[in-house]
Formats: sequence, C-alpha cells, structure tokens
Amino acid sequence: MNSADHAAADAALFARMRALWERIDPVPAGLVDRMVAAVAVEDLSREYALLTLVETAGLAAVRGESDTATLQFTDGDVTVLLHVTMTESGSRRVDGWVDSEALAIRLAQGDREWSVGAGEHGRFAFDDVPPGMSRVRLVVRDADGDLRDFQTPQFEV
Repeated sequence: MNSADHAAADAALFARMRALWERIDPVPAGLVDRMVAAVAVEDLSREYALLTLVETAGLAAVRGESDTATLQFTDGDVTVLLHVTMTESGSRRVDGWVDSEALAIRLAQGDREWSVGAGEHGRFAFDDVPPGMSRVRLVVRDADGDLRDFQTPQFEV
C-alpha cells in the first residue's frame, strides 16, 4: 500500500468516526456561534477597556499644555485610575490605583517596560517616564480567585 492509499484509508476511517460521533453525541445547536461570540467578547474586553477622562474635558490635558491628566480605565470588572504629572525634568510621573488584587503591574512604551508592585489599597507609581504613547498592563486576581490579564488602551503621557 502506497502513501496515497494510506491517506485515503485514513480519510475514510476518520469520516466513519465523525459520522458515529455526530449520531451518538451531536454538537448542540448554536454551540459554535455561542463559542465564537464568547471568544469575541473576551477579546474585546481585554483590548478595548473603557477610557474616561475624569478631570478634564477632551484630550487637551493629555496632548496639550496642561501639566496633569487623570484617566480612568475599566472593563466592567477591573478599574484603573491613573494620574499623570509632568516633572521638573520634563519626564512624567504616573500614579495609579487599581481596585482588584494586582499581582503584576507594567507600563509599556514600545519596547521599553517598567514594572512595579501594588502597595496598600492598590496604589502604584512609575517615576521618570519619558513622554510618549503608553499602555498599562496588569495581572489581577478576579472575584473567583482566577488570574487574568487587564490592559489599558494606549494613552499619551
């Protein structure tokens, strides 16, 4: 028997097995659509956390002449509040608070990354951050005790 015959025999065997399983344990109606929707929602909540400017109207405080900006990000389960301040040296200080137990907190700008731990009441801070597009990434423990990732959309410091 050559390799083409083996492939044909394997394909026939798999077709019979698939027919058997479809008859004795069929896929529930709508399962595929529900799973695609669940994965899409999970991805959306991870990638597109809600951004709210708390103290300022519009983006002027983030991209304009203001020395401070306060930003709030949430995905419905985790909320992160950030306060960005310009220092005398022209760099930025990013003070933050998270309302969930955070096991890892990172601020990323392109290939650069800073890590800090959360203090009392979920407080954390990054010093001497250069201006630029940034993102905060956290590993948090949810109410069920499971670990999950949370990341903000990019924002300018």
